[in-house]
Amino acid sequence: MTKHLVFVYGTLRWHESNHHLLLGAECVAQQCWTKGKLYDSNLGYPFLAASEDNKVYGELYQVEDDEMLETLDELEGYYGPGKNNYYIRHSQQIHTDKGSYQAFVYILPEDREPQDMRFIDGGDWCVDQLLRKERQSYYYFAYGSCMDHERFKMAGVDQFFQKTIGRGVLKGFQLRFTKKLHDGGRADIIEDYGTVEGVVYEIPAEALSYLYLREGVGAGCYRPAIIHLPVNGNLLKQVLTFIVVDKEPESAPPNHYSEEILRGGSGFLSDGYLSNLKKRIDELHN
Repeated sequence: MTKHLVFVYGTLRWHESNHHLLLGAECVAQQCWTKGKLYDSNLGYPFLAASEDNKVYGELYQVEDDEMLETLDELEGYYGPGKNNYYIRHSQQIHTDKGSYQAFVYILPEDREPQDMRFIDGGDWCVDQLLRKERQSYYYFAYGSCMDHERFKMAGVDQFFQKTIGRGVLKGFQLRFTKKLHDGGRADIIEDYGTVEGVVYEIPAEALSYLYLREGVGAGCYRPAIIHLPVNGNLLKQVLTFIVVDKEPESAPPNHYSEEILRGGSGFLSDGYLSNLKKRIDELHN
C-alpha cells in the first residue's frame, strides 16, 4: 500500500461536508498553505487555479492507501492524465510551520477559465464561507493582547467583548512571538507539539472591522483563520482567530505588551500556563 500526501482547501477540510472521506487519514498540518488563486464556484465548493502570486490556505493529510486516493479522485472528477477532468490532481509544494512537503492538490485545469467565479481574497474558503453567512455573532479566540479589556476600553470598543464563553485550549500549537515590530515581538500561534490557552468571546459582527484593523489584516500582518477547540468541556466549531502571515524568528515582546497578555489572561488561563508564559518571556529578554 502506498501512502500519499494530499492538501485540501474546501469541502474535505475538518468539519466540512466531505471530510468523512478522509476518515483514517493522518492530519499532518491544520494550518498550511500553497501557491494558487482561490475562487468560489457558487456551487458550494471552491476551485484552486495555478498562480505564483497568491496563497491558498488549507489542511495537509497523509492518505493511507491508493483506495482512499481513488475515492478522492472520484469526488473531484479526476480520471487520469489527458482525460476530461473536472479537477486535475497536481503535485506541488505545501508549506507548514514544521517544514515544506510535496503533496497532491486538486486544481482547475488550465484550459478552464474561472469565469463567473468570485475570487476569494485572503485564500481561505472556510473563513470566507463563515463570514458570508452574515451572522449576528461569531466565536473569537484571543491568545495575545486581545485578552486585555483595558485595551478595548482605550479603543472605545469594550462593549463588543463583554460576552466571554470561557478558557479555550488549542492543542497541537505553541504561542510564539514571531511578528517583529519596532519595539519587539508580537504573539502568534505556530503548529507544533504543545498547547495554547486563550479567551473565547462571542462577539457581534460589528467587532470584526475593529479586529481586522487591529491585527493588520489589510497590510498582511495577520490573517483570519478558523479553528475548532474545547471550551468548558464542549467542542466549539468554526472559531475565528488570527495568525501571523510571514513568521520571523522570535523577538522579545515589549514590557507593555507582555503586561497586557498576562493581565488579560489572569482569571481565565490556568496558573501553570501563565507561569510557563512568564518564563518564556523572561527567556526571550535574557
